[in-house]
Amino acid sequence: MLARLELRDIVVVSSRAQAEQAFDLLDASAVLGFDTESKPTFAKDEVSLGPHVVQFSSLKQAHVFQLHDPDCRDVVSTLLKAHHITKVGFGLTGDHQQILRTLRVTPQNVLDLNTVFRNQGYPKEIGVKAAVAVVLNRRFVKSRKATTSNWANRQLTESQIVYAANDAWAAMQVYHALGLRPPPA
Repeated sequence: MLARLELRDIVVVSSRAQAEQAFDLLDASAVLGFDTESKPTFAKDEVSLGPHVVQFSSLKQAHVFQLHDPDCRDVVSTLLKAHHITKVGFGLTGDHQQILRTLRVTPQNVLDLNTVFRNQGYPKEIGVKAAVAVVLNRRFVKSRKATTSNWANRQLTESQIVYAANDAWAAMQVYHALGLRPPPA
């Protein structure tokens, strides 16, 4: 099992051609790891205009969509609305609100893995780092610098790309390790 996805395992999607290629691969999936990134807000009462990045991952590859391109936004919206794809992640409530406000879609067939852990007796949200430790017996390192970086930039840094992809990928790894299966279509 991989320790994390490397840059060679990640596709950054920022154009129509890339979005169409990514859609063909992702739409054939039954389950995808899922997460979003938004430019952080630091001022009181400032509202985030994100998400700026949406990422989907299989067990071996991730796609990081930059949403400044309208075609990328359309593909992401279609994938989020797809009932035949289970989208799995952690702490997705805030993501749903931002997606609805920004993309004007309500994600369908989404499984927040915090719910799975809560049903197993964990009293509070476990999060991706703790879940990786509990289920995979591995340390999952998340860069604080990447977390608080500007996700609205048109050119993401290598560390941003790797960070975003691995957030979605780790959720997919936990889902798979738990032996969960998508609901019948």
